[in-house]
Amino acid sequence: MVTTPKQEIVRAAGAEMGVVRGGSGKPILVLHDELGYPGWLEWNEGLARERSFVIPLQPGFGQTERIDWIRSYRDLAGLYSQIVRELGAAPIDVIGFSAGGYIAAEMAAADPNIFSHMVLVAPMGIKPAAGEIADFLAMTVRNHLLSTVADAAKTPEFTKIYGAQMTPAQFEAFEDARSETARIGWEPFMHNPSLPHLLRGVKIPTLLVWGTRDAIVPRGCIDAYRAAIAGAQVALCEGVGHRPEIESAAEFDRIVSKFLAS
Repeated sequence: MVTTPKQEIVRAAGAEMGVVRGGSGKPILVLHDELGYPGWLEWNEGLARERSFVIPLQPGFGQTERIDWIRSYRDLAGLYSQIVRELGAAPIDVIGFSAGGYIAAEMAAADPNIFSHMVLVAPMGIKPAAGEIADFLAMTVRNHLLSTVADAAKTPEFTKIYGAQMTPAQFEAFEDARSETARIGWEPFMHNPSLPHLLRGVKIPTLLVWGTRDAIVPRGCIDAYRAAIAGAQVALCEGVGHRPEIESAAEFDRIVSKFLAS
């Protein structure tokens, strides 16, 4: 039976964090992207029949207060790692989206025993072997959103989430997220030069998921992660962009479920 998602406050690692919990079964940690938590989506509903979600709401993104001592994605990863340990949840499966994939990779590099499986969806964090991570902070919020999918008009869930006129509260939430992302990820832009070196020797079963029309994270990032993490698998989602979980939710669930069961 699927448990309706609910938001709660978790006090751990000396901080108060908003956390969304939902689903039933074996827990899985989900780290949202640089746009913030988009809400409970179709892909969540699909996996929630057999997995219970733990979704931290990133500090500084409006629903959790900014924590001043967090100055980098490595600092943020350290906070999340403390929370996982204090909750007694390790080892836990993890799915990290975009910048959330960056956080998950930093957590794995610092503590290879923290995860049992790691799914990185269009992850930032490592400088791509070819191409560049798009400078989404130079875009307007609307253009940034549109660039995350291959075809917004053919992505019903994208339209459902973002299609209406943006309210002042939504605009403020996006600007909070962009401001915090710039604060901790500006230089070097959305990657850590030491991360690929620290990931060498990490033996966590890893799946790298990437849409072949991704306009934010180039294929070079996937290639760089694959080179850094021995045995990492790659799943390509044909014809979709940066957000395969909403552009092709059923296929995404199938890929992830099969990997997590391995």
